[in-house]
Formats: sequence, C-alpha cells, structure tokens
Amino acid sequence: MTKNPETSGKLFENLSLDLQAAWLEFCGTFVFLLFGLGGIQAVNYQTVLDSSQGGQGAGSITPSLTIVQILYSSAALGLSLLFSVWLFYRVTGGIFNPNVTTALLLTGVIGPVRWALCCAAQMVAAIAASAVLLALLPGPISFNTLPGPGVSKSQATFIEMFVTAALILSVLMLAAEKHRSTPFAPVGIGLTLFACELFALSFTGGSLNTARSFGPAVVSGFDASHWVYWVGPFLGCILAVVLYSILKHVEYWNINPMQDSIDATNSPSGPVDTIRGMTSQNTGHPNGKSPQMVGRNTSSIDREDYPTGTGPRGYERTERPTGEMAV
Repeated sequence: MTKNPETSGKLFENLSLDLQAAWLEFCGTFVFLLFGLGGIQAVNYQTVLDSSQGGQGAGSITPSLTIVQILYSSAALGLSLLFSVWLFYRVTGGIFNPNVTTALLLTGVIGPVRWALCCAAQMVAAIAASAVLLALLPGPISFNTLPGPGVSKSQATFIEMFVTAALILSVLMLAAEKHRSTPFAPVGIGLTLFACELFALSFTGGSLNTARSFGPAVVSGFDASHWVYWVGPFLGCILAVVLYSILKHVEYWNINPMQDSIDATNSPSGPVDTIRGMTSQNTGHPNGKSPQMVGRNTSSIDREDYPTGTGPRGYERTERPTGEMAV
C-alpha cells in the first residue's frame, strides 16, 4: 500500500489503474468471502446433521453457538483472509473490506476515485460470493450476521466498532507503514481477524466488514438490525484512523527506536554487564559509556533501522548528524 498519484494530481489521471484495482479487488474479495463464509456454512451444516442424527430434530441452527462452531468459523475467516490477502497483496494491497478502504482514503493511501470503485467492487463481490454459496450448498445460508441472544443493537454496534478498529489498525501498522516485517503483514492481519472473531462471533456474528454482512443479507433478506453492521464498522474505522494519527503525531518510532533492527550490535549485552556498569559508575570504559552500550551504534542512526515518518504515506528515512539525539 503506497501513495497513489491521484491524490496529488488530477482526480481521474490514473482511472485505468483504478479500474484495474477495482476489478482485482472484486476477485480478491470474492475469494476471501467464498472460502470464509463457506467454512461457516460447513460447520453449521454439520452441526445440524449431528443434531438430527442425535434425535434432536433437523430444525434450524440453534441460536447458541458451540465452542467448535466458534473456533471453526473464526479459523475459516482468519485463514481465508490470510491466504487471499497474501495472494493479492502485491496487486491491490488485498483490502477486501470497504471499512479498511475508507481508512486508507482518510490516511491518504488511496484517492477518492479508487476508494469509490473498490468499495463498489467489494460490495458486489460479497453479493456474488453469497449467491454462489447459496447455489452450491444445501439448505438456507447460515452465515448472516445478527446480534446474539440477549445482545442489544447498541451493544452489538460498539462491539463491532472495537473489533473493526483492531483489524483496521493492524492493516495500517503492518501494511500501510513500511518496515522490515511489512512483507509478512498478511499473517498479522489474518491472525487479528481470527482473534477478533473469537470475541465477536457469539455476540454480533463477527462482521468487521460491511460487505461481509451486506452480501448475505441481499440474497437471504435484511434484518431490522442490519444497520448495526454499517454504523459499527464505520465507527471502528474512525477510531482506528484517530489512533493511527495520534501514533504518527507523537512519532512513535522515536519511543522504541531500532525495534525492527537485525543488527546484533543493537542487542542488550546481558544482566551481568548491566549490573557491572551500574556499580562501576561508568568509569574505565571508552567514552564514559557503560559496558552494555559498548559496541552498540549510539552515535549515528542507520537509515534502514530508524525511520522518520512524515505523514500517512509511510516513512522518508533521513540521516541525523553524528551524536544527535532522537526527539
């Protein structure tokens, strides 16, 4: 996810690339939801079969989810996002979520034209994936998102807000921000969705994605609580962008510099040398440094290890003069 030239040039200057990105977002979102929602349908279908064979009747799926259903459904969505994002990561960024797309617009990663096209493509892809699953699999679809028993609409809205914010913040910090582990962002993003689903699935159905709720609703009917899955994820998007902006404002990379360094000299020397340096009061060591700092790069900062951020685009690394403190 890098800066889109359309944000600094003419609005439709890169329309051809934006159309291609939207088409590929449709494909990626379709793949993600086909396997993710298909996994939920599979475990719910098996639960109904087991219940009917156990003499409990072949009715609809019970409102209370079992632990197996929660784990299986969470894993299905998390792993589906992981592999589908990784497939399309170098193509479109692997967004697959209009709420994430909106966050990327607000942080300046993409422009308004690509935002509109990608959101539309993601919505259509969700409808297409839900329709294909309805046609392929037996029985009515069982992957709609609804507040759980005893969960009010306001509670469901705020649960969706917090879990969506967590997912979007992982996208911004792992994929939009450029660092050594950025190529492995799909793993962190997929695991984040898995963790969020473990929390939210029982209470809200675990949407975190307006398209994921909209697609099934189109093919099976809208519920009175459907607005929750528009308002909640949108509030989560705003919350994530605010938190991300605060981190950028305080220049978070100065708080724990060289955290992603792979230079062994930046590692701590160990407790023995640390205690020795404290007791010796820094005497007898080169340049008055304590033993744990000897051999470490403290007078200059490597361009690759220490980024200086200048806005939502990522980092512009600059060298500082020798001996200058990071502030």
